[in-house]
Amino acid sequence: MSQVVTETMVRVEDVHKSYGRGAAAVHALRGVSFEVPRGELVALKGRSGSGKTTLLNIVGGLDTPDRGRVLVDGRDLADLDEDGLLALRRDQVGFVFQSFGLIPILTAAENVGVPLRLRRADPREREERVELLLSLVGLADHAAQRPGELSGGQQQRVAIARALANSPSLLIADEPTGQLDAETGHAVMELLRAVVRSENVTALVATHDATLLDLADRVLELGDGEITEH
Repeated sequence: MSQVVTETMVRVEDVHKSYGRGAAAVHALRGVSFEVPRGELVALKGRSGSGKTTLLNIVGGLDTPDRGRVLVDGRDLADLDEDGLLALRRDQVGFVFQSFGLIPILTAAENVGVPLRLRRADPREREERVELLLSLVGLADHAAQRPGELSGGQQQRVAIARALANSPSLLIADEPTGQLDAETGHAVMELLRAVVRSENVTALVATHDATLLDLADRVLELGDGEITEH
């Protein structure tokens, strides 16, 4: 019998997260609930300090909620031990950050290949995957360049390619256009839109740039620790 595949990639149920105690406590998330269907690009908007990064870190298994639960591809993250969470982040979730996070001494191709090296992928398989991904993000001709030789937009494209190296089912991007000018930022969001289609990946993208929201399938707004849908 074939395995039943859930149509919901991410399910967040009544998630709470606070920092500090007593009157000084900061309530980042106050009973957040939402779902992300498989194959969608969902934008998470909200002002700086609204809790977007906290929420993304919890969904990606980098942080844990005080209350509530998170399921990724049908798996309750609370049921996973440290090794299980590590495997989730390595094999199922790709991360893209505002700061790019590339290794300066490595070329674009070597940066993209890092996750595959960690998995000890076959060298030929690794080279083919890296070449494919650099072509996907439009940087096939820049494979031998190091981050310092690339523009901000090009560095973010390398970061997206690296996040896709292990063929994740979920891509989490935290303000991926935050350090880019408006035109370059829009191009990067269009790339993410195309990646969702071509790589059959689900994406949850945090942004405060209203001009980028029209590229998303759905928009969730986080404010005062609560979610509303637009």
